[in-house]
Amino acid sequence: MHPELFRIPFTSLTVKGYGLMLVIGFLMAVHIIRRLSKNITPDPQMITNASLYCLVVGVIGARIFYVLHHFDNFKYNLMSVFAIWEGGLELLGGVVGSIGIIVLYLRYHKLPVRQYLDILVIGLMFTLAFGRIGCFFNGCCYGKPCDLPWAVRFPYGSFAYTSQVEPNPARNRASPQLRLPDDFFNSGILKPYDQLTSQQKEMVTTGPYRCLAVHPTELYSSADAAIIASLLYLFWRRAQNAQKAKNFLKPLTKPGGTFALMFILYSGVRFFEEFLRDDNPFEYAWWMIYKGGTISQNLSIYMLIFGVVLMLIFQMLPADKQSSKTR
Repeated sequence: MHPELFRIPFTSLTVKGYGLMLVIGFLMAVHIIRRLSKNITPDPQMITNASLYCLVVGVIGARIFYVLHHFDNFKYNLMSVFAIWEGGLELLGGVVGSIGIIVLYLRYHKLPVRQYLDILVIGLMFTLAFGRIGCFFNGCCYGKPCDLPWAVRFPYGSFAYTSQVEPNPARNRASPQLRLPDDFFNSGILKPYDQLTSQQKEMVTTGPYRCLAVHPTELYSSADAAIIASLLYLFWRRAQNAQKAKNFLKPLTKPGGTFALMFILYSGVRFFEEFLRDDNPFEYAWWMIYKGGTISQNLSIYMLIFGVVLMLIFQMLPADKQSSKTR
């Protein structure tokens, strides 16, 4: 866990692990999108502009979803809503924001929307692969305790540690997973590490009160996103080859198919990942299909349905009008 990788010399500014990985993922995505779209765009700079809009609006959308999901943490200090550097983004909000702005941008410039969306989601998944490594640096999106050889232990005071030493009614956990003596708390709140005695510090780092080993779900998610991005690319190449050969009867090769497939693949992976994560609360809202699951699991079900419906619709539609550049 490295929320701050290093301090910029001669300043008080630090480079955040999550932010750095997000930037690397974004630059990788822009490179991939520009390369894959070079034969359908009249101006490669338009892709860079669209990507920048996606980044800005995507971060805003991801923050809005997180704040709505965890509003109790913000209602007494509304200014903390803007403290993105402290963590707190939800992928679905970013996806909704990014797709919304890119559709408006493409329609405004009269570009083939479905062809670009097919390419956009490949880059989006590569961005997620790097972003989840940033989650690992930040310590969020942590997993359940386990005894697997590759399990990881987060430090004292991390999100995972705090969750383990406190009851969590939102996850039907009335008792802590890791019981600490009362002298580790001030008024029920875990003491900062620098307020612990030398003996206590040893006990929480190498002794009996160190963090329980957990699934590295952030790294699972990163690997899954990279695999999904690769599968989407192969699916996209298959569709491109079919269109180039004018094989219009080949199934699932119409523009938009790769975009729809992203929802299908990601929703399935995210649904099962939630069984290994230990951060999201269980929910019982009226709109949920899977009551007692997490919001992400229920949204995954809707994403799966949405992806299947989109796939069917796109296969019935004619191809987007090609731009002036052709293959």
